[in-house]
Amino acid sequence: MTVGETGKAFRLAYVPGVTPAKWVNTWTERMPDVPVTLVAVPAAEVVGLLRNGGADAGFARLPVDRDGLSVIPLYVETTVVVVPKDHAVAAADEVTIADLVDDEVFHPLDDTIEWTVRPGRPAFTRPATTADAVELVAAGTGILLVPQSLARLYHRRDLTYRPVLDAPQSQVALTWPTDATTDLVEDFIGIVRGRTVNSSRGRIPASPAAEKPARRQAQKPAQNSSGRRAVPAGRKRRGYRSR
Repeated sequence: MTVGETGKAFRLAYVPGVTPAKWVNTWTERMPDVPVTLVAVPAAEVVGLLRNGGADAGFARLPVDRDGLSVIPLYVETTVVVVPKDHAVAAADEVTIADLVDDEVFHPLDDTIEWTVRPGRPAFTRPATTADAVELVAAGTGILLVPQSLARLYHRRDLTYRPVLDAPQSQVALTWPTDATTDLVEDFIGIVRGRTVNSSRGRIPASPAAEKPARRQAQKPAQNSSGRRAVPAGRKRRGYRSR
């Protein structure tokens, strides 16, 4: 599909906490004839959605099952601990896992952080979602460790969060089915990687205004009928001066 064709949208999935606006805005500027359909999906379901053809590409949190998928890691997020505002942690600028050893820590079923050893003590229940866990933290029944973007997404006035210096971190990646690497997917990869519209690897053609003007050939001086080169106007012939 080339730029200018209509009737097809680029379907982009994204998980909670990821904000695709900057990439979508660039796409809209470069490819106004191909709209973007955004598909919000829980972190645990994005891979299944892509494999079932529900989206052309998606932003996911690593790790994911990479079987049949292409993955481009993008950025790593700081892990923070979410606590009530009257919790002791709120008095610090940052904490370590050792500071949380006596706390009950929720581990939601949709947790995207890979833990070798989970911090603190297990809470009395495993919430189904991070959003549910935040509600339980607000009720004063435990604390929660999440990527910072999720703490912002589910922010409440009665809660706060602090960076956990030695906690594992969550990484966001762009992923898509390898056998469905279409031209539109290639275009979006170029945008995410920061390629300009004139990049040699980009598929989007540059506009004529962006092309460099052709290099002018040097013109040879004209010759007169005698075969001699004409003297440009304003230049005097050399000759003997009269005495």
